[in-house]
Amino acid sequence: MTDQPAITIDGAAIPLLGFGTWNLTPEDARRMVAEALRIGYRHIDTAWIYQNEAAVGDGIRDAIAAGHVKREDLWLTTKIWVAHFHRDALLKQAKESAGALGFTPDLLLLHWPKPEPDMKETIDALNEAKDQGLTRTIGLSNFPSKVWKQAQALSKAKLVTNQVEYHPYLKLSKLIAAAGELGSSITAWSPLAQGKIADDATLIEIGRAHGKTPGQVTLRWLIQQNIIAIPRTTKVSRAQESFDIFDFELSAEEMDRIHSLARPDGRLGDWIDPAFKWDEEWA
Repeated sequence: MTDQPAITIDGAAIPLLGFGTWNLTPEDARRMVAEALRIGYRHIDTAWIYQNEAAVGDGIRDAIAAGHVKREDLWLTTKIWVAHFHRDALLKQAKESAGALGFTPDLLLLHWPKPEPDMKETIDALNEAKDQGLTRTIGLSNFPSKVWKQAQALSKAKLVTNQVEYHPYLKLSKLIAAAGELGSSITAWSPLAQGKIADDATLIEIGRAHGKTPGQVTLRWLIQQNIIAIPRTTKVSRAQESFDIFDFELSAEEMDRIHSLARPDGRLGDWIDPAFKWDEEWA
């Protein structure tokens, strides 16, 4: 298996390429997680709200039984849903998620920022989940820079990542700067812009120079920024393609050309609570 790049945050090495399971049915999640681990992925992402944690756990067990992976070589992430942000509900869901997976997750994220309850209660409870051994590390998802900094100021443990939408059509310079400032990382969901990158002339042209697809170019662009990417698919061939990105490198000029594809209307999934605002990138 290709030696995979990882980013180390607070002593935890997180593989830069992961496999996502958003919107996968339990049947597809079990099948594709097992296939992804067979292909060589060593990072799997799920969430309570996806209703496939048990199937993800089954897929991991299938891959372990087949000799494709050992549990200790795998990074597993799940997320606390926004309805469970009060202390007792958060700890209850953390136990439920670990039980459904059949494994202690390596990373437990808060799925979206929420104005209620008070952030201190939620962050304290997230730390308590870590202290109770319900996760190895903790982090966030979909938090703008300002709220991320507030959350880290309240957290005893390092928030090791902030999982957000990121792809070539979205500018994320402020959040990336915040990650650097906090000694943390960014994880990109919808890294392939939900398939929109496939017909992009710039990405096609850059891909041609390397014998790669627009999707492979896009994932390479992300991991070369030290950003974790979690593409997802129901097709084994596509999962294999997405994994085949460790044998080429983009030039600085190619990286810049891809950055220049960002546009003000590039965001695809905006479910943030109206109490919060995304970083202003285009003022």
